Amino acid sequence: MSNQVEKFGLRPYRKLDGTPLVGAQNRYTIASGYATAIFQGDMVIPVTGGNVERYPGNTSTAVVGVFNGVFYTDPTTQKPTFKNYYPGGVAASDITAFVVDDPDAVFLVDADATFARADLFQNYSLTAVSGNIKTGNSLQQLDVSASGTNATFIVQAIDISQDPDNSDTSSANANILVRINNHFYRSGTGL
Repeated sequence: MSNQVEKFGLRPYRKLDGTPLVGAQNRYTIASGYATAIFQGDMVIPVTGGNVERYPGNTSTAVVGVFNGVFYTDPTTQKPTFKNYYPGGVAASDITAFVVDDPDAVFLVDADATFARADLFQNYSLTAVSGNIKTGNSLQQLDVSASGTNATFIVQAIDISQDPDNSDTSSANANILVRINNHFYRSGTGL
């Protein structure tokens, strides 16, 4: 049976040791006026100045975690605003990003092509696409064509979803369990 096609970026699933990842996330800041949109399920990187930004893709930059939402005071209405995505270009001094930053977190991601069991335990890139402003969700997928053993690939595939609607390895779009391969809190390097 073909898998359901649903792009959602990286979705928190569990911890590497199998225990539940019980909504654990931490607060980070986004610089006022940062122009790039960040969608729920996008990876973020730490930058100088103490802020986070959207992971630019296909680089060896260490990732701090996966973006899960934002809070800021809307500069036009002066109202507190919670969203599952940061629209970009917000001029506010209180932009707070919520990030799933546990280095042992495991995430679910949709593969962009057929993913065979033999493809497990390799490292992969993600597709470099933006998100959906209607849902606020990332549209990134596991880039099955960009894989190898090099540590610069950002995620490592560790299992195939057990969801009967998304575990068919004979068709595209199987959901894959991954961990962040190049995590900032594991790299041992600062900015």
